[in-house]
Amino acid sequence: MEDKDLLKEAKRLFALAGEVEADNRKNALDDIEFALLSKQWDEQDVQRRRQKGKPCLTINKLPSHIRQVVNDARQNKPQIKINPVDSGADPETAEILTGLIRNIENTSKADIAYDTGIFQAVSSGFGYWRVNVEYAHDDTFDQNIVIDRIPNQFSVYGDPYSTSADGSDWNVCFVTDRITKEEFKQRYKSESSSGWEVIDGYDNLDAPWADNENVLIAEYWLREKTDRIIYKLSDGSVVDADVYDEHIDIYQAINIEVVDERTTKSHTVTQYILSGAEVLETNKWPGKFIPIVPCYGEEVICEGERTFKSLIRDSKDAQKSFNFWRTTTTEAVGKMPKGVWVGKTNTFATDARKWATINNEDHAYVQYDGQEFPQFVPPTQVPAGALQEAINSADDIQSTMGMFNPSLGAQSNETSGRAIIARQRESDTGTFHFIDNEARAIRHTGNIIVDLIPHVYSGDRVIRVLGEDLKETENIKLGEAGQQPNEQGEIERIYDLSLGKYDVTVTSGMSYTTQRTEAANQMIELMRVNPASAPLIGDLLAKNLDWPGADDIAERFKAMLPPQITGENPQIQQLQAMLQQTQQQTQQVVGQLQQQIQQLQQDKSIDVEKVKIDAYNAETNRLKTVSTTMTPEDMQVMIVQTVQQLLQTPDITPIDQQQIQQQPQGMMQQ
Repeated sequence: MEDKDLLKEAKRLFALAGEVEADNRKNALDDIEFALLSKQWDEQDVQRRRQKGKPCLTINKLPSHIRQVVNDARQNKPQIKINPVDSGADPETAEILTGLIRNIENTSKADIAYDTGIFQAVSSGFGYWRVNVEYAHDDTFDQNIVIDRIPNQFSVYGDPYSTSADGSDWNVCFVTDRITKEEFKQRYKSESSSGWEVIDGYDNLDAPWADNENVLIAEYWLREKTDRIIYKLSDGSVVDADVYDEHIDIYQAINIEVVDERTTKSHTVTQYILSGAEVLETNKWPGKFIPIVPCYGEEVICEGERTFKSLIRDSKDAQKSFNFWRTTTTEAVGKMPKGVWVGKTNTFATDARKWATINNEDHAYVQYDGQEFPQFVPPTQVPAGALQEAINSADDIQSTMGMFNPSLGAQSNETSGRAIIARQRESDTGTFHFIDNEARAIRHTGNIIVDLIPHVYSGDRVIRVLGEDLKETENIKLGEAGQQPNEQGEIERIYDLSLGKYDVTVTSGMSYTTQRTEAANQMIELMRVNPASAPLIGDLLAKNLDWPGADDIAERFKAMLPPQITGENPQIQQLQAMLQQTQQQTQQVVGQLQQQIQQLQQDKSIDVEKVKIDAYNAETNRLKTVSTTMTPEDMQVMIVQTVQQLLQTPDITPIDQQQIQQQPQGMMQQ
């Protein structure tokens, strides 16, 4: 399709999307202004009342109900879990994918995107977030998947033909943005700055389409059907032809061949950046889903028209009634006269000043004339009907939303803990469809990510996966699936995330931190009921406490547990105790040997000197005996021979230094 035709078709679809969503967007904008900005009075009524000096009260009770549902969703964040589907997938790789998605959510701060989406759905009827791909670092070509929030839900226009509850069937989507003309020229190097055309009845809901200062640009996401070839392999699995051709060496090495093939339907997704006059960019998206995820409120379909309602949509009239009757009672009290004293003529003449100020000042006494004491006439009471209507309006606000006082923390007629919890669950059930719709949106997010992972996390790279507690991390090596030794010579597994098929499930419940807190409270309660259990579960309690040193205390408690509790083999523990005792004995023996070596060295030095002296004396005596019968020449020859023999004779000491140094090692070996 040429750019001119593409632009024309995009404008047609955008106009259609705007027409289909017009009522939903108008009602959503009114909900936001009414509940969150407290614009709950008609502007003309406000002006008339102010001109007459009458009050115009706005006591907004709706935001607390919105926060209750949104904060429940924050505490019970749905968790994405990956499950293997075909024979090419395996549970271990599914756990790796689950941990990788946790890391994606953690590093991209996906909780902000989820919280923004559910807040928009509860307060206005619909919200959005998006999945994106960006480079991991400035100096690398590796890419990461991220989840970003869309702060302005009115910037998104979904597929006008969609019927799914999570946007998985979207074939068209628009995301609009306004930028200045100068920024537009710098970003796109374009001289054309004409914006989108104004749509009748729609220009006052979002951006001013004909703004002279700004240019409206739009992301135009288009998903189109395409054909692809799939292979049936000899092991019964089915893979894409592209995947098989890419890993043909692996399949041939394990004797897996193609036994059949066929053409099937698939989708390709393209992102176009458009202005009102031209196609600025064309980007191919690697996945098969449009990466914009809707989070809907309450859905109502009537005669083919889809309506998305917020939590407070049906409570606005009750809120207006509450404001009116509270304003009425306030006005009535303001006009009401104070109480008066009534008496005969000249009754108050004696202390006229005190009687005039008796309602404003305290007087020790007040005198009066006459025989009869003056009578006090109290002021008129506030109309009971107005007060009752205000109470009824407050009850109507709660009943139209299905949320009652106990769910908001207020005191109620329920006295037992079980009754209070039952009433809170009743309120939670009445608003659970909002949290369930968020879970559907997060599940679709998981499908988008699983579809993207083989395209983004490929080649030889190392990725990080997170455990359920978001603290235990593990680095996983990617490449051709198999096992190989690392630099330390250890065998490690290499994962290929493009092999196999996986599906996504979502588990809703308390977050891991909330579960730990709840577990700790239940363990403490168990210890109170059964004190004997405290020594047996003390390590588990300390492990679930969130304060410094809790893990160290847990390790100490665990070390004191008997082997029957820890599940260790008693024989292994006995062998470990014997080994520890043997090590202590060995250290004692080594110490004794070192002392003996020092003593032997000292004794040897004494013995060497003694032997040398004895040898010298013996040789001297021999010379004396022989010298008496020898001539001086013969004696000189004998002395020279004796000296030479002494120099050539080895050490005759009983223990050699080398033997002393080797002796402890021999004794230790024995």
